[in-house]
Amino acid sequence: MTQLIEPAASPRPEIGTVTLWELLRALREGWRDFTRAPAYGLFFSAFYVLCGAGLVYWGAGTFTWTLVLSLGFPIFAPFAAVGLYEVSRRLEADEPLGWASVLAVVWAERGRQLPWIGALLVIIFLFWSFFAHMSFAMFLGNMQLINITTSWDMFMTPHGMMLIAFQIVVGGVVALFTYMITVVSMPLLLDREIDFMTAMGFSIRVFMRNKVVLLLWAAIIAVFVLVAMVPMFLGLFLALPVLGHATWHIYRRALYTPV
Repeated sequence: MTQLIEPAASPRPEIGTVTLWELLRALREGWRDFTRAPAYGLFFSAFYVLCGAGLVYWGAGTFTWTLVLSLGFPIFAPFAAVGLYEVSRRLEADEPLGWASVLAVVWAERGRQLPWIGALLVIIFLFWSFFAHMSFAMFLGNMQLINITTSWDMFMTPHGMMLIAFQIVVGGVVALFTYMITVVSMPLLLDREIDFMTAMGFSIRVFMRNKVVLLLWAAIIAVFVLVAMVPMFLGLFLALPVLGHATWHIYRRALYTPV
């Protein structure tokens, strides 16, 4: 019979400082966890890759929507990595790995607090999609398409460049907010019995305490994910497991239990 590991109820964690060295070490440990249990990384990444390909197919033939969906899709990365956090937790605790035990823990989260953050991420994604559509209509809806033969030509017009700049600014704000509330809240909810609002509060406080290092981590994630998405999302089979495992180790350094 599969035994589920219940998250610890207390004590409440304390916020620590994450240094650049610890960030690099977490990245190495993420690679180590992936190489120790590659099947799990490939399995959990597969859902992300297939969903990403499906979204691109949904927007096929429309460059604008393909771009919007591709840029908005990484919002779900933290939620998709929950299984990877559990694998790293077991490797760190020297607990046995097994498909039944890992999947049982992930499945059990449906009745806890993680789905609430998942629902919030869906709302953020829908907002981003609506905003992209609205801004496209606002900047390009009444533009006369003279000498415009491709989507690229359209974006190179003055209106198109204003649209891109506007979306970058607003998209950056949305991305920063999403990152702040999820940078450690997902592994925290998996690891401890805590409500999702408190977890997001801890995540924001961790970010504010370690802004420089965690902004660097955000940049690393963005580069890895965007590069991995180029070859039809296939690069995510490598990028997502390494980043997911590394995020667990960053969480373990950012929040600690006082002795």
